[in-house]
Amino acid sequence: MPTKKPEAPKKAAAKKTVKTAAPKKAAGKPAAKTTAPKKAPASKPAKTTPANLEQRKRTLEGFSHFTPYQEKKGEEYMSPRMLEHFREILEAWKRELMEEVDRTVHHMQDEAANFPDPNDRASQESEFSMELRTRDRERKLLKKINESLDLIDESEYGFCESCGVEIGVRRLEARPTATLCIDCKTLDEIREKQRG
Repeated sequence: MPTKKPEAPKKAAAKKTVKTAAPKKAAGKPAAKTTAPKKAPASKPAKTTPANLEQRKRTLEGFSHFTPYQEKKGEEYMSPRMLEHFREILEAWKRELMEEVDRTVHHMQDEAANFPDPNDRASQESEFSMELRTRDRERKLLKKINESLDLIDESEYGFCESCGVEIGVRRLEARPTATLCIDCKTLDEIREKQRG
């Protein structure tokens, strides 16, 4: 009988150590770390290559490679000299956009590949889709540029479509395709916001 008594305390001691060890472990680590769900990995951004960065920079610069127009004292608004200044800006901008279109076509032809990995194919499709969306926006911009060039030919460029006042040289240099003066454009934007 003396042999059975020592065994029972050993099991009890083992149970005690397990019970005391578990609370120490839980107390050592914050509950938020152990129970918080893992975050999903962030999706990879579109691959940025030096060509893409250069293309974005060029698109953002747009028509900014010009010297601001210096008005002569007593010069009439939209004089032939001023119209020629804006014609040069619009034609340079149009040329840059057309070069971007050609560059995109060549890039899509050269870079098109049938990747075996679905993720690589999806990345390429996403990149091409973004480029095509950008080109679509630029196509609409080219249409506006052509309309502005037509207005220059008709000597109606630089005047608000809505109220007929001068748009202003600085506003036109900032946005050569503007057809509304700042007041009419502001009212137009307010109406647009109200419509939702």
